[in-house]
Amino acid sequence: MRPALLLAYGLTLLATPTFADVERGRDLMETGRFEEAYDAFWPAARSGNADAEELIGVMYALGLGVDKDPVRAFEWYLRASMKGHPGAQSGIGWYYEVGIGIQIDLVRAYMWYALSAIGGDPDAAISQEEVIKKMTPEQIEHAHALIADYKVWMYPFR
Repeated sequence: MRPALLLAYGLTLLATPTFADVERGRDLMETGRFEEAYDAFWPAARSGNADAEELIGVMYALGLGVDKDPVRAFEWYLRASMKGHPGAQSGIGWYYEVGIGIQIDLVRAYMWYALSAIGGDPDAAISQEEVIKKMTPEQIEHAHALIADYKVWMYPFR
């Protein structure tokens, strides 16, 4: 794609309602207007925007403008995680590590932390180091097999 076309395409993406909704929602969250933030995120999340999905997950995890609900938080984080959102992936890893709303699964915790680290989350590697201390060699081997399966799909060029 030519640079001019690439720039025009990028500017078009920035002007889309989905991007604007997410930015507006973030601004509302910063001022403590959580119910309005949720309403701003909703259209973007319904359109599959991973940032909006992750932020709705945060809202359910912490009870910001909605009833605190770890199961719903997990589901929103999972949607964003499957789209390669590193923050949501780290959140999923934590849910699996501590077992809030789901059963503890150290293999999946390690896998999600690793994918998050690959995606650029700077704290995920620290979480990975902590969870591996609780794992057996067989669990670690299984986690690495899952990481290899997901990595080629989520991060084909890394």
